[in-house]
Amino acid sequence: MPRLKSRFLVDLLLRRTEAAGGFAAVLAKGDDTSGTILVQCSHRGEPGPLLERRFSADGTYIWEAVGPNDTKDGESSANYRDRRRSADPDLWIVELDIADAPRFVAEWGALT
Repeated sequence: MPRLKSRFLVDLLLRRTEAAGGFAAVLAKGDDTSGTILVQCSHRGEPGPLLERRFSADGTYIWEAVGPNDTKDGESSANYRDRRRSADPDLWIVELDIADAPRFVAEWGALT
């Protein structure tokens, strides 16, 4: 089965979020074909967890919580995003502001 391009997946996430009444924005554009996707979840402006799309041991994609343990610390999350971006310029960083953003990401991820 062919893998979907990162740009397509990000565009799909943006559209699904907006269709569900949320807000989504690309904070950093990565490689169109194979860039890793990092999602900053939030709800009503309150920061939530950072989720990253990664390969699992069986070759499928999983969403894993990454970054600081205190998800409410916006400054620590921003520092983590900046460090990840400087280490990986192909990284996509997407911000979602929608109710239960981690669940929303998991549902979207199941489609891909």
